[in-house]
Amino acid sequence: MAVVEFIASHGAWSWIVAGIVLLALELIVPGGIMLWLGISGIVTGVLSSFILMEWPLEWGIFGVLSLVTIFLWVRFFKRGNENSDRPYLNRRAERFVGHEAVLDEPISQGYGRVSLGDTVWRVAGPDLPPGRRVRIVGHDGAVLKVEAV
Repeated sequence: MAVVEFIASHGAWSWIVAGIVLLALELIVPGGIMLWLGISGIVTGVLSSFILMEWPLEWGIFGVLSLVTIFLWVRFFKRGNENSDRPYLNRRAERFVGHEAVLDEPISQGYGRVSLGDTVWRVAGPDLPPGRRVRIVGHDGAVLKVEAV
């Protein structure tokens, strides 16, 4: 009840200060939520400075503004970019699935090596001699799974 009494006694300024505190918290705890809560608090403070309101209505305005701004942020801005010009960025192993390569080192006891681009990759598959052509059929982390062509 102390928070409600404080807000009721200080009116609009308490909302503005609370909004600024929430914006400052966004710098410490990034994620976006505090940003929208802070903006909602400041807007509530500005509205309550121009329009005389009771504190339950102020809390209602703050709640509705918070929910609307967070919903809009999640709906339109936080969504990932599905149409990327580089869909395999940070997913290098997936980029090579379906490609063919020549073994640099034999696959023995299930593992060997192959050069793709400027990187030497560890491969897993059936035992094969060096120089054999293989097709990359999948990956397990940074190990490419191959089969003989």
